[in-house]
Amino acid sequence: MARLPLHVMPTFCAVARLGNLRAAADELHLTHSAISQQIKLLEEQLGFQVFDRRGRRVVLNAAGRALLRSAQPALALLEEGLQAAAAAAAGNAQRVRLTVLPSFAQRWLLPRMGRWHQVHPQIALEIDASQQLVDVQREGFHAGLRQGSGHWPPLVSQRLVDSPLIVVGGPAAARRLLGEGALAIARSALLGNPGMWERWFQAAGLPRQRINPVATFNDAGLMLQAAEQDLGLALVREVLAADALAEGRLVQLHPLAIEHDGSDSYYLVYPPALADWPPMQALLQWLRAELSRPLAAAIKAGTAPADR
Repeated sequence: MARLPLHVMPTFCAVARLGNLRAAADELHLTHSAISQQIKLLEEQLGFQVFDRRGRRVVLNAAGRALLRSAQPALALLEEGLQAAAAAAAGNAQRVRLTVLPSFAQRWLLPRMGRWHQVHPQIALEIDASQQLVDVQREGFHAGLRQGSGHWPPLVSQRLVDSPLIVVGGPAAARRLLGEGALAIARSALLGNPGMWERWFQAAGLPRQRINPVATFNDAGLMLQAAEQDLGLALVREVLAADALAEGRLVQLHPLAIEHDGSDSYYLVYPPALADWPPMQALLQWLRAELSRPLAAAIKAGTAPADR
């Protein structure tokens, strides 16, 4: 039986994915020669080739494809084990590396960090805010806070909250629009995604509206800031607006909230090997406890009466 040189397997997977030795060398911060030697060593140990050479490109052959199908999950499992081992070795001085959407970090998580530290002073949170769907394991994170359908294998996905869409505006907008109904909202300056506004107006029972937002954003936190400055009305997740509603910086302008089908919920995701890691369990329980706090006080701070 051929011996498998495990130390070259990450190189094999990178070359298989990129189809180019130089590109793999750049990604792995190795020289082109080192990459070539590792692939040569792998094929010598196996006794057969796993790549076909086509000019400057290398392409997996049938043997290479068969090896890759086992190599990728095996490396992922090893990485999980390394993360779990490092976490267990950290002792009392623990740290959770967390990737999170900027809007959720800014509008919900950061205002509650003081309460986290009070409950878990021995566990530091290292927060990386990114719009990109970060590969939790490859980038060395312990967990991620994501919004979506909950299907990100091989990660464990724990649903945290379903948050409906509500219409909010600043205090000046509230003075103009409270009690005026959905049609008045349709005639106002709007912020954000036209498709989401179409859904809301349809649910409000209005004929199809021509929607031309004054601004669109790639981040809900920025859109909420624009609404607070009275640049327009925003249709946003209730959980992101809750603090601003409670503090009077925003007002809910209509009682209608669009429920969704569960495809856009918030989740905590993490590798299976960290499922029993005490800091992960502490984070999951704390998030659920904080998100279960009633939003009634925030919503009551600025909810429009029903249409007249």
